[in-house]
This record gives sequence, structure tokens and C-alpha cells, in this order.
Amino acid sequence: MVARRVLVVLAHPLPESFAASAAKTVVETLEAKGHTVDLLDLYAEDFDPRLTAAERAAYMEPGYQPSEVSGIVDRLKAADGLVLVFPQWWFNLPAIMKGFIDRIFVPGVAFGHDKAGGRIVPLMTNIRSFWVVTSTGSPWWVVHLYMGNPVKRILKRGVAAFCAKGVDFRMLAIHDMDRATDEKRRNFLTRIKATFASL
Repeated sequence: MVARRVLVVLAHPLPESFAASAAKTVVETLEAKGHTVDLLDLYAEDFDPRLTAAERAAYMEPGYQPSEVSGIVDRLKAADGLVLVFPQWWFNLPAIMKGFIDRIFVPGVAFGHDKAGGRIVPLMTNIRSFWVVTSTGSPWWVVHLYMGNPVKRILKRGVAAFCAKGVDFRMLAIHDMDRATDEKRRNFLTRIKATFASL
């Protein structure tokens, strides 16, 4: 096993939430396996998800530097594994997690533009694993059959594939959280331990 440096990004406003418990399980499991973990709790660190006017105006300019979030960019660049932990609200990412992607996964950091025109060139070559731990209030069949699992498609095809080519993408999800028993929640945390112990 090769020790890794993993950035774990948590998006939930309540410190006693199930998402927080899931993130804690991820961190403890990775550290027990000898990995170095950097926990970025977006709410606790008061991350502002709004792309600023200055950031958007300079977004496509050569040498764009997201100076206001440079500290988080440095933490992402220092990692070779990325884990996102969040609940799905309205079959989507929480606003703060979407803002994390909007402000951090930017040109010069996560991707570049092919000068020949249009094509995105992945730049997150340091990230070897991009894993997601999430929950949904809806049952499995609603998320997968009715909605088409939009969060997985967005993150796997629309973010990971364009920013970290060939990355190991995985998503663990617990469904029907509104009716989940304590046993079901414990079993999911056990699944998280088993999965992340293999990283």
C-alpha cells in the first residue's frame, strides 16, 4: 500500500449530521491505513460558494489565478485523492458544494483550454482517486430510474472526466434517508469503512 494525501470535503451545516458522521468515518479509516488526511469542512471554514464578479471577469483570461481561494487551491494541489461528502438536496449538490466546484475547479487549476479551440484539457493529474459519499432522501428507484442518477453523472462525466482523466471514480450512496433506521445507517458506515480501507 502506498500512503496517500487525501482531501476530504464535507458539505453540511450541522456538525451532528449523518454526513458529518460519514466524513468522520472516512477520515478515521484513511488515517488508520496510514494516509494523510486534510478535512475541509466548508461550513466550519465559512467557505463562500459565490463566484465573485472579479473571478468571473478574469475566468477565461490567460494565467487566471483564483487568489481569494488560493489556500484551498493549494490544498487540492497537494492531494492525490479527493473525497466529497454531502447530502443530495433536490437531486443535486448542496449550494456550498456546487460553489466549491465553481470556484476551485477553474482554468489553470482543474483544466486548461486547448488553444486549437474549445476542448478541455485535464490538469488535475495529481488526483488519482475521486470518491463520493452521499445520501438521498428519495428511494433508490426514484434516484436511478426516474431521475437518472444526476449527481453521479454530473460528477463522474462532467467534472472528474474533464479534470482528472483516467481517475478512479466511485460513489457510495445511502438512499431513502428520511426513513432510514439506525441499523441501516450503521451498515452504511460499515460499508464506508470497508471501502476506504481498500484505498
